[in-house]
Amino acid sequence: MENFGYDNKISVDQARVEASSLFLAKVFYWMAIGLALTGVAAFLVVSSAAAQQLIFANKLVFYGLIFGELGLVIYLSARIQKLSAQAATGLFIAYSVLNGATLSAIFFIYTTSSIAVTFFVAGGMFAAMAIYGTVTKKDLTSMGSFMFMGLIGIIIASVVNLFMQSAMISWVVSAIGVVVFTGLTAYDVQKLQNIGTSGIMEGGETAIRKGAIMGALALYLDFINLFLSLLRLMGDRR
Repeated sequence: MENFGYDNKISVDQARVEASSLFLAKVFYWMAIGLALTGVAAFLVVSSAAAQQLIFANKLVFYGLIFGELGLVIYLSARIQKLSAQAATGLFIAYSVLNGATLSAIFFIYTTSSIAVTFFVAGGMFAAMAIYGTVTKKDLTSMGSFMFMGLIGIIIASVVNLFMQSAMISWVVSAIGVVVFTGLTAYDVQKLQNIGTSGIMEGGETAIRKGAIMGALALYLDFINLFLSLLRLMGDRR
């Protein structure tokens, strides 16, 4: 009887690990799609003089896209429970494309080589923290709360610096951003791993898809913001 109970516990634990791995795989799959769409959108804008004229020559259009992105994130986060899986996916794809259109501006500010190098550095840091978040036995909840407070500080400082235009504040905010978004990556991956073991894989295709989309959005934002923070610190300007 004791061996049976022990074997049953192993089977349950193994099933949870497999469910977590499958869920994380779906999250990273959608994150990769989001990044790919962002890259394609940025490339298309950079390759089109008409698109550049439309987006960057008209501040109303540019800031409209920025606020549109913000609105999509807020709406998706707030309404995820009531949205269909297809609608959630569509909003995530729309956000990725819009973000690519606005992020194409970095190709006019920084050299292509420095963008490429920074992208790979950010990718390496992101992967390292994602692995840490997956394998660590330490509960990262307290670190996540601390990093979230740092994120609030970054937002406030960035808004203030829109008026001050201080290079020093910009540098400090970028340096803090690297720390905050690397920490959030580990925290978010661990949180998603816990969601995977909590039974979401048994909740049906709709629950799995919506959970994976929200997880992909969180990790997508972690990576993009880590990349941009690093780019401000180590990118070579044109």
